Amino acid sequence: MTDAPQPPDDRSPVLESPAAGASAGDRIARRGARVLLVDDSSPDAPLVLMVRGHDPHEEGRSFWFTPGGGLEAHETMRAAAVRELAEETGWVLEEHELAGPVWRRTAIFDFASRPYVQYEEIFVGRLADAEQRQRTAEEWTEVERETIDAVQWMTAADLRNTPIEVFPAELRGGWDAFLAWEGDTIDLGEVAE
Repeated sequence: MTDAPQPPDDRSPVLESPAAGASAGDRIARRGARVLLVDDSSPDAPLVLMVRGHDPHEEGRSFWFTPGGGLEAHETMRAAAVRELAEETGWVLEEHELAGPVWRRTAIFDFASRPYVQYEEIFVGRLADAEQRQRTAEEWTEVERETIDAVQWMTAADLRNTPIEVFPAELRGGWDAFLAWEGDTIDLGEVAE
């Protein structure tokens, strides 16, 4: 378990101050929640559902990332995680079906020519617990419609070998920390992406 300082309110979508070590500057500070949706049924290797996106202001920059996004007003991390998973992928979980958070991090990144600092919690969900429903383009925000290219099941080997960026980068390594999660949240610290 980590002793890293926590933002004051789990329901606050905006950080009151920048993350430790982050420049306040003009960065957009927000809280975010992500889901590692795991399919354990493959006889060869477990799969994780990933989203492929691109930066509309950086031609040629594509990346794989976990379903998730920023919190809405008065929303908890778990509520945001299941909402974003359903909106982006069509897979529906209940909040109590999430394990974790398994990872916690502060991501410093630029997207669409805007600088962000995002405090994130990353949860694990199991495909066996999920229900699939039709996803509609109307559920996606304008930015998601413009920047999401694919939603795909991937193995650890797929993510290790992809030529594009992977967020969080830890998905390129071993998956034991979240596949066999033992209850301790791992603080990944501050990462520049």
